[in-house]
Amino acid sequence: MTPEAASIESRKVCELAPVVPVLVVDDASSAADLAKALVAGGLPALEVTLRTAAALDAIREMAQVEGGVVGAGTLLTSQDVEAAKKAGATFGVSPGVTDRLLDACEANDLPLLPGTSTASDVMKLLDRGYTTMKFFPAEANGGAPALKAIGAPLPQAKFCPTGGISMKNVNDYLSLSNVLCCGGSWVAPAQMVKDGNWAGIEALAREAAALKR
Repeated sequence: MTPEAASIESRKVCELAPVVPVLVVDDASSAADLAKALVAGGLPALEVTLRTAAALDAIREMAQVEGGVVGAGTLLTSQDVEAAKKAGATFGVSPGVTDRLLDACEANDLPLLPGTSTASDVMKLLDRGYTTMKFFPAEANGGAPALKAIGAPLPQAKFCPTGGISMKNVNDYLSLSNVLCCGGSWVAPAQMVKDGNWAGIEALAREAAALKR
């Protein structure tokens, strides 16, 4: 997969809804129910972070949910890419970017939303052919004002900012011309997942899905 093709596919994922849930799944047995609640609420793109032992099994379970588009987050190595693709991930997300990671995603036909935090990161990716990126950690790196400033000299880059975003500040990002969507964990609170409060999670998803961009 070429960088240009990867960016097109990543952009399609970002355009599915205003918010991409960022999910840390500790128990794969609840993964399908979690995915169903989020999809029913209007958030079909799901990022399962590879931060737990259950993550790959969770991706396998979620990949079977009708209407869901499941990706793997926290991709760091080529082994992560291969394992995520084998588990059923259809896109990847990384906190930063390395040439080795880009090579692995391109070789495995896994569209990547590569992480950036500086104008230099963005320029490097644009030079390689990537135009759809992640801005992370968004709030710690200056928030919406910083992303707006990056967009002035680099308008061709489009972003999914993630990190420190909630319903309190999400509109600050979605109002920017270089933002396609936002990543956030607030739509699936850990306690709600633990309690199996799928109706509550679906309600949070509906609220997020109704956001304007």
